[in-house]
Amino acid sequence: MLSVLLAVGLLTVMIAWGKIQPLLAFVVAAIVAALMLGMPAAKIPGAIEKGIGDLLGSLVVVICLGAVFGKLIADSGAARRIAISLVDRLGMARIPVAMTVTGFVVGMPLYYNVGFVLMIPLIFSLVYQSGRPAVALGMPLLAGLSIAHGFLPPHPSATALVVAVHADMGKTLLYGLVVAIPTLIIAGPIFAMSLKHIRAEPAPMFRTAQQEIPDSELPGTFNSFFTALLPVVVLGALTLVTIVRPDLSKPLAFLSSPLIVMLLSYFVAVVTLGIGRGQPFSKVTDSAAGALREISPILMIIAGAGGLKQVLIDSGVSAELGTQLAHMPVHPLLLGWAVATLIRVCLGSATVAGITAAGVVGPLVESSGVDPNLMVLAVGAGSLMFSHVNDSGFWMFKEYFGLSLKDTFRSWTMMETLVGVFGLLFVMLLSLFVTQG
Repeated sequence: MLSVLLAVGLLTVMIAWGKIQPLLAFVVAAIVAALMLGMPAAKIPGAIEKGIGDLLGSLVVVICLGAVFGKLIADSGAARRIAISLVDRLGMARIPVAMTVTGFVVGMPLYYNVGFVLMIPLIFSLVYQSGRPAVALGMPLLAGLSIAHGFLPPHPSATALVVAVHADMGKTLLYGLVVAIPTLIIAGPIFAMSLKHIRAEPAPMFRTAQQEIPDSELPGTFNSFFTALLPVVVLGALTLVTIVRPDLSKPLAFLSSPLIVMLLSYFVAVVTLGIGRGQPFSKVTDSAAGALREISPILMIIAGAGGLKQVLIDSGVSAELGTQLAHMPVHPLLLGWAVATLIRVCLGSATVAGITAAGVVGPLVESSGVDPNLMVLAVGAGSLMFSHVNDSGFWMFKEYFGLSLKDTFRSWTMMETLVGVFGLLFVMLLSLFVTQG
């Protein structure tokens, strides 16, 4: 236990204080942990390489496909069309509801930072149209983006956790929707009602932000919704079918694979949002290169976490740690949440927190018998807890909205904490029905 804590502490210092590239920090931490745990020196490089290969091998294609799919949704204007259509349909009177749904729907295919930057011009445009306070208006949308990023596949942390704890991606997605919706309602529109007194002073560049694509040239509403939600709908539907008809599990195994679902969804998006709208094929596929560049740092984090995870497994401490945690008088889901929360507070990144926690909670799932799909969600909730000054999202929100540190803590940090607390609460409630079923 002491060796694991020292290794994670060293990892924290290297990333948070030393600003060392996360992959290198993970490799160094893995070597130090292996030596402290008594692994033969000759076996350490092989263990790290095996861990990196095993974890990346099962994830890299799905995560990369998710990135290029989301990038195409953004570049084509489909994400903006979804936001505009929801606001138009629901009207200014129901704008908090429109912003909540927009954030969640747009957040499913888009990574958080992309969705944040993409939606900021819409938020400030609606602020000046409606006269409503910017923080109170934008918070429901940003809560939706954050929850989708932390809880739902194919986002990197959730996807890596599914593999690490041997969960089912389809079930995790369905359970995630059950947990995410009530959490979003509380942390989004309800919490936003308490933020009306906070006044934002956005920088002039954000006040006058212009969209590159005129509204008249955006994809149609049905096309945008259909394409953006296609992987979620297909994966969820196939999972429901196999739950109701277990005998169809093997015949549908190929189609229900996340890799196949994401690949088909991307091909559909290329047609519906690109070629079908008169865009040259080369222009449509150009966005893929940019998406892969953006996702590469996350892949490096996942790779490093895989190396550390394998060292913990090969040394035997992972199984021992899982046994010790399983015998603690605390629910396993709460333990998984606490581990992710601790790493999140120390390191800042929700993605790093979720993926790093996977190496600790993996054996806990096996020894305790807890539902692995729920463990993914519990860790996801913990990975979003208490965003503060070591989180890039904290500073993006502060600077874009022109807030003081006090108001950023009062709004952004509190929203993320509500997501983490109520996310865990609803996971625990869902576990009563899942275990009984």
